[in-house]
Amino acid sequence: MFDKENAVIGFIGTGVMGRSMAGHLLKAGYRVLVYNRTKAKAGDLIDAGAVWKDSVAAAASEAQGVITMVGFPSDVEEVYLGKDGIVAHSRPGSYLIDMTTSSPALAVEIYSKARAKGVYSLDAPVSGGDVGARNAALTIMVGGDREAFEAVEPILKIMGANIILQGGPGAGQHTKMCNQIAIATTMIGVCEAMAYARKAGLDPSRVLQSIGAGAAGSWSLSNLAPRMMGGDFAPGFYVKHFIKDMKIALEAAAEMGLSAPGLTLSKELYDELAAAGENDSGTQALYKLFCG
Repeated sequence: MFDKENAVIGFIGTGVMGRSMAGHLLKAGYRVLVYNRTKAKAGDLIDAGAVWKDSVAAAASEAQGVITMVGFPSDVEEVYLGKDGIVAHSRPGSYLIDMTTSSPALAVEIYSKARAKGVYSLDAPVSGGDVGARNAALTIMVGGDREAFEAVEPILKIMGANIILQGGPGAGQHTKMCNQIAIATTMIGVCEAMAYARKAGLDPSRVLQSIGAGAAGSWSLSNLAPRMMGGDFAPGFYVKHFIKDMKIALEAAAEMGLSAPGLTLSKELYDELAAAGENDSGTQALYKLFCG
């Protein structure tokens, strides 16, 4: 279905990550329709050949596949299930791929309503931040039917490097919650370690050379600790979106009867950071709570 000569892909949400992801599809030769609440954020893509659409419905009605990368579960619900949303205006036989980190239960609902219309739906949240999006090296965690996954896998491979079908509808989102839980507590450790290095009078860059190559090594330590040390708190992934993810994970854990004390602590710290005005900073801004 997704051959370069005939495929039309709608891309909804061209923010920090979506812009790069849609750009890779353009460079690969696909015809891409774009919509974003703020048109200016799609300017670079339009200049590169993407076709602007004035609404979600307009993009969905013309596309054989629609990819979304929006902010919150409420945005996902509106974009997919609203009266002017994607499901209502999709063409039978088309493919819907939500790459937003959202609620597993909502992913199941979208899948059910899409299938009732003869439309395929996959939840496919990502990990790797702005760097992974720019480098087409995202980890993509997919939930849905294998037939649909295999049909869109060539598209996903243009944006990511580690792409795994985790199970049925909602499985991608549940896997992303595992990812966010691991990151949440790791970020506390990274920030504490860097604060300790500073207080001990060490050279943080040399500390990172040592501990990053050992058992303490992690993506957050290698990619975010240098930003912390350089005073770079620009968002690769927003604090407000990380809080959203932790809230989803805590709610899902509660539904399953699972205690998550580490995640609870991390959310409390990020809530404190947000209250201090850091909602739109990158997640590495947690360091500020430790060092001021």
